[in-house]
Amino acid sequence: MGIDITRMRNIGISAHIDSGKTTLSERILFYSNKIHAIHEVRGKDGVGATMDHMELERERGITIQSAATQVEWKDHTINLIDTPGHVDFTIEVERSLRVLDGAILVLCAVGGVQSQSITVDRQLKRYHVPRIAFVNKCDRTGANPFKVRLQLREKLGLNAVMIQIPIGLEDKLEGMVDLISMKAIYFDGPQGETIRYAEIPPHLKADADKYREDLIDAVSMFSDQLAELYLGGEAIGEDMIHAAIRKGTLAEQFVPVMVGSAYKNKGIQLLLDAVNNYLPNPTEVKNYALDLDRSEEKKELSADEKSPTVALGFKLEDGQYGQLTYVRIYQGALKKGDELQNTRARKKFKVGRLVRMHSDSMEDINEGVPGDIVALFGIDCASGDTFCGGGLNYAMTSMFVPEPVISLAITPKDKKSADQMAKALNRFTKEDPTFRTHVDSESNQTIIRGMGELHLEVYIERMRREYKCEVDTGMPQVAYREAITRRAEFNYTHKKQTGGSGQYGRVAGYMEPWADGAYEFVDMIKGGAIPTEYVPSCDKGFKEAIKKGSLIGFPIVNIRCVINDGQSHPVDSSDIAFQSAAIGAFREAYGKAKPCILEPIMKVSVESPTEFQGNIFASINQRRGIISASIEDGIFSRVEAEVPLSEMFGYSTALRSLTQGKAEFTMEFEKYGKVPQSVSEALIKEFEEKRKKEQR
Repeated sequence: MGIDITRMRNIGISAHIDSGKTTLSERILFYSNKIHAIHEVRGKDGVGATMDHMELERERGITIQSAATQVEWKDHTINLIDTPGHVDFTIEVERSLRVLDGAILVLCAVGGVQSQSITVDRQLKRYHVPRIAFVNKCDRTGANPFKVRLQLREKLGLNAVMIQIPIGLEDKLEGMVDLISMKAIYFDGPQGETIRYAEIPPHLKADADKYREDLIDAVSMFSDQLAELYLGGEAIGEDMIHAAIRKGTLAEQFVPVMVGSAYKNKGIQLLLDAVNNYLPNPTEVKNYALDLDRSEEKKELSADEKSPTVALGFKLEDGQYGQLTYVRIYQGALKKGDELQNTRARKKFKVGRLVRMHSDSMEDINEGVPGDIVALFGIDCASGDTFCGGGLNYAMTSMFVPEPVISLAITPKDKKSADQMAKALNRFTKEDPTFRTHVDSESNQTIIRGMGELHLEVYIERMRREYKCEVDTGMPQVAYREAITRRAEFNYTHKKQTGGSGQYGRVAGYMEPWADGAYEFVDMIKGGAIPTEYVPSCDKGFKEAIKKGSLIGFPIVNIRCVINDGQSHPVDSSDIAFQSAAIGAFREAYGKAKPCILEPIMKVSVESPTEFQGNIFASINQRRGIISASIEDGIFSRVEAEVPLSEMFGYSTALRSLTQGKAEFTMEFEKYGKVPQSVSEALIKEFEEKRKKEQR
């Protein structure tokens, strides 16, 4: 089959909501002859964008699941993944970035660097993904790509340099000047498919010279030969500039900034050229796996077809023909009939049907090469599993999965829905690691948990459509936590005597607030006061005790339990006895340690026209929010604040009515913070009443 790996690119398009990611990917498919007509995201033709293939995505005009497709551009193969922008679908972005080698960071020429762009940029940095910045929507009123470039430098700390400047802006956008070849480029034909090169318009000559100077100055850092020619005032070849930009981009020390308008079909072909020119091929990216047989030692993988296979299943989908697993091959080839092992489940399986995806249609193939993104049918696995061949036992480091912050109780309306609900939940939890579900042992209700209201709303809507399953939903519940505020000592003896051998164990020590994370256990026993084999039992007992605090029955965090004394009995001591002693000791000290309730605090960013800024301040203050920044930017302003999640329910509706529907907000989990006294009392009272009711 012999694909040349150096001519392959795995790229993603990531950006803030409504920056035009999906519109851009639609154009990319059109120019690379993958589709023959362009459809818009909120299409009047009733078709909707190719990459948004879920009915829900078409109705709402948003991307929920990342879609994968493969296009050919100038004898390069590009695997393209369109990712969602909404923070509720963070995991979709995370799992796509895990398998990408490069990214196009799309920014709106009016909105610039918005809250979500900052989150996406942080994710790109976490996975060391080199990027090209594309300033889209240069045809909109108020477009200013030069301001966006400054924001990339100031807010994201990127070394962003223009490699193009626009010819005209807003409704006068005609084309762009390429600062490398110093030519003006226009896009003719009904859909901008004919590229025409011309001389730079006289009124832009001075600007073009100035920005070219900046560009050459910036790239001379990455090529000594270019720096010498530049200092000597000699002519510099285009190839040399391309090579220097590529070197800087791959080292994540340079971000080329391009301009255009996907909606008006301007600048897309040049962006594809830049993907080929500046983003890495699979052999230029270092990928590591952890060797599970050698206590997770880091091993570098090689993009070599002859090596044993290592691949990562990064996304699951339930299609009409069963479960589809998207796989990125890191090392070795993947052929039909190969036997591979899932290293997490320790199960072997045979590769049956192998397909290449194009959004939701597919073509059958016989083998995939290193760096390829393909899909397998009918394998039982979970998102993030590693598949190895040739006796390897590797795991690709798993993705960073944030903890869910919001939960809802759901009850099926009838027996048929109950069966369908179980099927749907089983599938969704496998597909999406941030979506969790469990049955509450006290109320016997099914609880679903996720990253935000929109996240859960979309899943409930999908249950209705895809599984014909009607459910009633309870009030959204916040994931509170409990913590202690001061040190408290314990000294507890657990004694139980019934016929035969009894139970005996004494545990002494103290608990204290522990700033760093969930729970820590410290063993300071001297002289064998508690025999070594029972120390883990104490740890087990404490772990059991922190699952439910006594204030409102939520898990306890930020606590450190230290044992420094105790006593055992030669006959009556046992594992169970010391577990019970630890639980008793914990409960004895917990009340003395002044416990308090913590709640999730969200980082909220509201963008709206400046005239509504006062209303937004008021709405955030009403919701116990603390405003951390307010940025005015001409006619638009952005307010950033920290607001408790429990106060954010229904905020989207309230915000629409305050701002005539012109504002939008995003929120993501920031930290846990202490609940004010009045709220704390109300929560405790509510918990007490619920408990009394259940005891009756």
